[in-house]
Amino acid sequence: MKQEPSVLTPSQVGQYIKAFMDRDRLLSSLLVRGELSNYKIHSSGHHYFTLKDREGSLRCVMFRREAACVHFRPQDGMQVIVAGRVTVFPRDGQYQLYCTKLTPEGVGDLYIAFEQLKDRLFQEGLFDPRRKQPIPRFPKQIALVTSPTGAAVRDMLRILKARWPLAQVRVLPVRVQGEGAAEEIAAAVRWANWKAAADLMIVGRGGGSMEDLWAFNEEVVARAIAESQIPVISAVGHEPDVTIADFAADLRAATPSNAAELAVPDQNEVYAALLGGEERLKGAIAVRLSRYRQTLERIAMNRVMTEPAIYFQNKHLLLDYQSRRLAHGLERSVSGQRERLGRLAAALDAMSPLKVLGRGYAIAQREDGKVLTSVLDAAPGDAFYLRLSDGELGCRVEGQAERE
Repeated sequence: MKQEPSVLTPSQVGQYIKAFMDRDRLLSSLLVRGELSNYKIHSSGHHYFTLKDREGSLRCVMFRREAACVHFRPQDGMQVIVAGRVTVFPRDGQYQLYCTKLTPEGVGDLYIAFEQLKDRLFQEGLFDPRRKQPIPRFPKQIALVTSPTGAAVRDMLRILKARWPLAQVRVLPVRVQGEGAAEEIAAAVRWANWKAAADLMIVGRGGGSMEDLWAFNEEVVARAIAESQIPVISAVGHEPDVTIADFAADLRAATPSNAAELAVPDQNEVYAALLGGEERLKGAIAVRLSRYRQTLERIAMNRVMTEPAIYFQNKHLLLDYQSRRLAHGLERSVSGQRERLGRLAAALDAMSPLKVLGRGYAIAQREDGKVLTSVLDAAPGDAFYLRLSDGELGCRVEGQAERE
């Protein structure tokens, strides 16, 4: 029995085709070469365009996250290689290419190598902003790591001399393209650090194709720049050109000429700033002198300055007054102490044993000086002294009798 075909909705058909295409290994990851057409950048940041050749066309979309990694400006008519996957957008039933990378034709392999190296070094932390060194404001010695014959070195020397002739500039000649160029650049950077040949270094060259600039995308150059103890300004190509050296350097310049401008101040601007500072300093000094002059005038008008003898007369009067107060105070203190001494002497005299002896009493002491206070302190026959008010009597104990 023949089975009746299933009845599907348009969205179900679209979903089925999408799932079918998503399972296809070729369509899920492919490279497509073609010419850009109708290239538009939406306000959302997504890029929409058509990729075409002589016999057909393919709708393409690149979402904002992937589009942010495009380092050139796509234009209609440009031949490119696009990486991505082809699938169906179920809402309108149209298939399109969802792009992950967009590369100008002819540099696809280099671009991939560039991205891979950049991602690896980024993961290592080689481009961490915390590693960046500040550029000296007034460099004394500048080393140019570049070709000695190109227009770039002439432009940099001219600008450096015009802007800041105080800086000593040394050219470290290297090849900037071709086999072995990257090794020469890295060696020059390391030599400058070993010899402490400068306090600022500019590494770069003039413009060219991606192949021409490739020496500055080599890992050996990036590591030499990142390890440099001398601050490095990268100056490779023109403004749209971006190299690995730019990420590793402490500062990126759009062009070699721009690097020279960033490396040193403009002597005319510095001179103008000095003149302005001089005027401000003169004004501040004038204000302070005026304030001090007013203070001096007030002091000069003071009576002590016009009649200095009065000052000493007043001090003499004050000294006499203080002397009288001190003498009076001492006299009162001595008188009080004298009265206190008299009272203490009288009290002491009243308690003196000699006063007691004068009234007919006597003190009995043994020969060792101990005072006899009890009949038991001496035995019959013991000698003792009897102290009276006017002398002593030698005595001997004849007997003992205790008082009942």
